[in-house]
Order: sequence, then C-alpha cells, then structure tokens
Amino acid sequence: MESQLNSELPERLNVNDRRTVYVWSEELLCLCDRIRKVPKRASVVHSLIEAYHLLPFLRIVEPLPVDVADLIVFHSQDYTECVKTLSTSDDPDKLNEQAENYGLTYDCPGEGVYQYAAAICGASLAGAQCLNENLCDVAINWTGGWHHAKRDEASGFCYFNDIVLAVLKMKEKFNRVLYVDLDLHHGDGVEDAFCATTKVLTVSLHKFSAGFFPGSGALCDVGMGKGKYYSVNVPLQDGIGDKQFISTFNRIIQKVKERYEPEAVVCQCGADGLVDDPMNSFNLSHRGVAGCVDSLLKWNLPLLLLGGGGYNTPNTARLWTFLTGLVTGKLKCMPIDIPEHNYFTMYGPSYELSLTPGNRKNENTSENIKSVINQILENLENVSKG
Repeated sequence: MESQLNSELPERLNVNDRRTVYVWSEELLCLCDRIRKVPKRASVVHSLIEAYHLLPFLRIVEPLPVDVADLIVFHSQDYTECVKTLSTSDDPDKLNEQAENYGLTYDCPGEGVYQYAAAICGASLAGAQCLNENLCDVAINWTGGWHHAKRDEASGFCYFNDIVLAVLKMKEKFNRVLYVDLDLHHGDGVEDAFCATTKVLTVSLHKFSAGFFPGSGALCDVGMGKGKYYSVNVPLQDGIGDKQFISTFNRIIQKVKERYEPEAVVCQCGADGLVDDPMNSFNLSHRGVAGCVDSLLKWNLPLLLLGGGGYNTPNTARLWTFLTGLVTGKLKCMPIDIPEHNYFTMYGPSYELSLTPGNRKNENTSENIKSVINQILENLENVSKG
C-alpha cells in the first residue's frame, strides 16, 4: 500500500533540485559492522536505504583517507598514537597505565578500533569537503556522529570525534557553523571543543537526569569567555513525545537562526531517543527527529547529516532511511511496508517503516518546558553574528 509517511512533512518546492551526497564504501561498511556497541548496524541501515531504491537519487562519495596527521587537527598526538597502538597491540595490558590516562580502560579499544574510528572521521570529512566545494547541498554520513570523544580522552565508546573534525573542515569555508545534536545524550565532546568561540554555536537537546551519562548539558551551561551563550543546552526529562520535542526545537532553533545567522549546519541525528530503544527514555517516533531535520532543510543552507546513538538497530535504520527519503524528496514514493531484503525479518512484527510513539509517562510539564525555552531565548539575546 502507498504510504502517508510524509503527511506532516511537506516537501520543499525545490526538493527535486537538492543535491545530496551519501558517503559510503564497502570498506567503511565492513569496518563499522565490527563496532561492538552497534554490530552490523551499518549494513542494516545501508540495506534498507538500498531496498527503498534511494541510492539512484544520491551521489555516492567514498570516505577520505585519514591518518594520524588528519586526526591531530583536533586530538592530541599522544592520545591518537595510544588508540592506534592499543587497537593493534597483541598485549594491550602492557599499556594499561598509559591507557588509563586517556580514559581507555573502561572504553578499552579492541582490535580494529583505530581503523573504524579513523574511517568514520574520513567519511564525515568527505561530506564536509563536498559542502565546502559546493558539490552538494546536503551530505549524509550515517556512520558518523560520535559526539563524546574529547581531545585526549575516549568517552561513551567514542574514540575520535568525527563531528569536531568535520566542523573544523567546514570552518575553512564558512564563518559561522551551527551544530545541532538530537541524540538522547548530551553532545559534550563537541560542546567542549567549541565552548569558548563564537565561530561555532552548539545546540543540544538531550536527557538530563541525575546519574545519566554524560552528566553534563545543564541549562546553565552556556559556554565560556568569548563563547559565552554560544552553547545552548535543552535539558529534557523522560517521556517527551514528538509534538513537544519538535515544538521545543522550533522555538529555540528559529531564535538561533535569527540571532546567529549561520552559514552552514551540522546535525547529529541520534536514534536512541526513539521508542523501544534500550535506553528506554523518550517516546519519540521517527517523526520527532524528522520534524527537526525538516526545519533545518527549510533554511536551504549547506547541511551535514550524521548518525549517532541508536541501539535498537531496525528502528535506527527506519529513522535514517526515512530521513534519507525526506532529504531526497522521495517519501511519497516509499511504501509503508518494508521491502523484502536481507534483513527483512528484523522488522517484525509490524514490518512497517513507521514507528508508533511510546507511552511512557511524560515528565516534561508544559510549565517546565516553557521555563527552559524562555531562559534560552533570553540567553540568545546575547548572541550575534559578529
């Protein structure tokens, strides 16, 4: 049956003219399928995009080759070399003391971690370069979005921060870059990298609760020095649904656009806030994230879309395939029934692309959300494009 997937997401008038790059290669897929936190997720996502016949509407670009010299544009050389050594060492226990200094004991990299983490950075850098060179309007890297990694510290199973590297690449062309983080978790690594500059403004919508990782991203965290008020944090509680998530985002992001006038946007589209994710926190369907991305698409600015969290693999594939359809303007052509393909059985029992929002109790009262929005809007009065 034909879907009504886009009934609440109107197509742009010029959507068929939108040039979209999709960063992908067989090698990238094979490397990312080995990520222990999300095994085979890269192949599941790509296979669903392929099953919906979206690839002909995308320009496929391979990741850029990346070595230590490319990674130390942000990360420290000692840290980068340590990750590389640990992921190739026959006896990583010998390096325990050094690893502990870099947060690499709990998030201990196994064999091949350097290779896949570096390849992901190469993919995000390829997307950023295509935007810089005006080869596309939107670039997509669903293997990217590892937002917790710090300059010299691993965190949250993130080893290299592909987002920061991509933003730095885009700053070579664009004076003001906006970073938007829709992941369930606070985008702490990206915020930390740019919290003292006006050249990048970061916006993160995330769960903020005692004991919830990474524990940062309070409303009062607004940046420092010259970058004060250029870090925007939207702390949310369990149970938020699509309508409230989108309306909160839109109230804030329109003010950001008005005050900051970004020249380019990077958006991390984490899927761990979706219903049935093991994080078990928000009530979002695919429409919650898609509604936010749709608002960014309306700006017609250079846009880099990245993946992120998402530990229910078929639901993550549903979201990122839906977003790919949204960007390419092909939602009307996409049946709601999942096409048969290699991973078809993962989508039971509904076997549909659409997700039904969850029914967890919403701990976000209208009064609390209004108070958060008002404080952020007040803070944004201090932001300018200068």
